[in-house]
Amino acid sequence: MKVYTFTEARKRFAEVLNNAQKEEVIIKRRSGETFVIKYRKSKRSPLDIAGIKTKATTQDIIEAIRESRERGSA
Repeated sequence: MKVYTFTEARKRFAEVLNNAQKEEVIIKRRSGETFVIKYRKSKRSPLDIAGIKTKATTQDIIEAIRESRERGSA
């Protein structure tokens, strides 16, 4: 566990975040208050992407896939 003063954490914030990826980081204020920074992985899948608007129908997509497969097997 790495401990920073508030002033150190402000000056070296990128380092604080990099350390938080490996272990918990504690930031202490002069008043005695302490804060914990902890890395949390994203729960989203890297394959979870926004869709696009298109005028293509399901049938258009199926035909395009069939044509592509026919060209690939020739």
